[in-house]
Amino acid sequence: MKPVILFDLDGTVIDSTEAILDGFRVAFETFGGQVPSDEVIKNEIGHTLEDMFTTLGVEASKVDEHVHTYKMHYRVISCEKTILLKGAREAIELASEFATLGVVTTKTGEYSRILLEHMDLMKYFDVLIGREHVEHPKPHAEPILKALMKLEHDRNSTWMIGDTCMDMVSAKNAEITGIAVTSGYGTSKKLQKCSSLICETVLEAVNFIQKCDENYK
Repeated sequence: MKPVILFDLDGTVIDSTEAILDGFRVAFETFGGQVPSDEVIKNEIGHTLEDMFTTLGVEASKVDEHVHTYKMHYRVISCEKTILLKGAREAIELASEFATLGVVTTKTGEYSRILLEHMDLMKYFDVLIGREHVEHPKPHAEPILKALMKLEHDRNSTWMIGDTCMDMVSAKNAEITGIAVTSGYGTSKKLQKCSSLICETVLEAVNFIQKCDENYK
């Protein structure tokens, strides 16, 4: 049985920081709010949009309209303002040669699929689980478990690659192995608190998994 590798997107495979910041700017400006600094917004990336807007000071009754405005803008600009991280394409192509692949993200699944199709990468993935597909997003186990329901897998050779502790805690809760990468929004210092496996890039992580798979066989 092939190993399974689940990929987070933002900070792991793609850099959509510019699009995210632009989406938040438009949402706050639309409703007359003061736009938080880029650094403050970036510190929240990885959480759901609802949680991000709440943490950034939006009243609970106004969160949904902020999220809607963000999404309407993001879907227009996301392809133009999103790039692949260094080594990401090579990592996915390599991983597809020996593993079954999936995406588990807190991004909206619809927009994630559009992005991956735009980058000619969706063809490598057998499943994509986004925010709208689950009740409980990462760090809950549900997104990973929902992905695994659609894939033939062995828990002993199933991996989650992500750039935040939410990814790593989700993997732990789902009883699979997490590999943290420092290419995104989690610093090495933060990631050391939640993962004993830390790589600089997603390509390095895939190479590590491939070696483990060879030993497992």
